[in-house]
Amino acid sequence: MTKYELELYVEDLFFPDNDQKSPISESQWQKWFEKWLNLVDIDFDEDKIYEISLLLTDDKEIQSLNTQFRHKNQPTDVLTFAALEADFPDHDLMDSVTLGDIIMSVETAQKQAQLQQHSLKTELAWLASHGFLHLLGWDHPDDDSLRKMLTQQEFLLNAIGLQSPAVADFFF
Repeated sequence: MTKYELELYVEDLFFPDNDQKSPISESQWQKWFEKWLNLVDIDFDEDKIYEISLLLTDDKEIQSLNTQFRHKNQPTDVLTFAALEADFPDHDLMDSVTLGDIIMSVETAQKQAQLQQHSLKTELAWLASHGFLHLLGWDHPDDDSLRKMLTQQEFLLNAIGLQSPAVADFFF
């Protein structure tokens, strides 16, 4: 049933040494991202291994990255850096293809989860699905594109057994 193989690299700077327990384990992240990769309508080479890195961090770190790369001196919930947008060597010569990096602020996710009255697990999955779609080329420059992306995120969350937050109500 699995069409595409995914290698996920998780670095958790927010929950070091399990002082606090992350609501999502590395193995759960791996299962979710691999499932998502196999659910979305993409035409990738089935013989390749696809790679994504996921970084969980705090507001201070994500603000630094947001300032450096987006010239916005403020924290944000998720940043994505899609590797397929960059000039890459010929993918035919490589066994694996890097899709890119997703960076999430757990601090911001906690605030958003409280505000919207759902779990941190749901918020992190929501943000991860958003970043994942950006890695695959999705964008939301206008309201119509955003609606389509939010609908796709709902589909991805439902596929892993989570109810998507009622985020669309906040945008429209």
